[in-house]
Amino acid sequence: MWQHGVVVGGGGRLVFRRWAGEREWRVSGRSRRGVRSPVAVGGARVAADPGVLGTALAVVLAFALAQGSWEWFSTYLGVTLLAVVVSFGSVPVPTPGRRAAYAWSLLAYSLVVGLCVALALAPALQRWDWLFPMPGTRHGCVESGRYESLRTQAALGELAGRDGDALAYTQREQSRQVVDDCLASTTTSWLPVFALGAALLVGAGSWALARARRTASGPV
Repeated sequence: MWQHGVVVGGGGRLVFRRWAGEREWRVSGRSRRGVRSPVAVGGARVAADPGVLGTALAVVLAFALAQGSWEWFSTYLGVTLLAVVVSFGSVPVPTPGRRAAYAWSLLAYSLVVGLCVALALAPALQRWDWLFPMPGTRHGCVESGRYESLRTQAALGELAGRDGDALAYTQREQSRQVVDDCLASTTTSWLPVFALGAALLVGAGSWALARARRTASGPV
């Protein structure tokens, strides 16, 4: 004898049945009328995809952190978001007959990973000339810092006879801030290039891996 059960939620219902004596239920039918959100058995809502949340946070933080000098906290945020996206966001898998959908999914996934990598690398790109040389820009930024130091000395020259240490400290801080902002501006201008490069590597690697797996598995 068949035993039936119904779970209602989300604007629809699931019909279950099992043979008398069995422990597991089987889905025998489904009716849906404008389901607005996925519902699990028992009416519990399915949690939002953390990969999507990581994507939204990456975009928001990219705009927020792009102002002023890049600090090392950006590296922490970039690595954290990258871990969230990679751990909880699934790499797109090609499906027969859905090449366009696969291409768009792979593009979105690659761009998000590239954005996270750019956020993580930004402070290092700004500070390490061996990673991002830009010799002309770095020299120009140093000269701007010297000019700011002289301008500060001219504006606060009366402090030289009272507290020379305070004047020297103010000159160093003002010069450092100008140099950092100058380097950060150039770094921000080049970040899309690094993000796009990382996205291309991720996309090409994911596509090659999926193709290798499909070749190894052989025709189904």
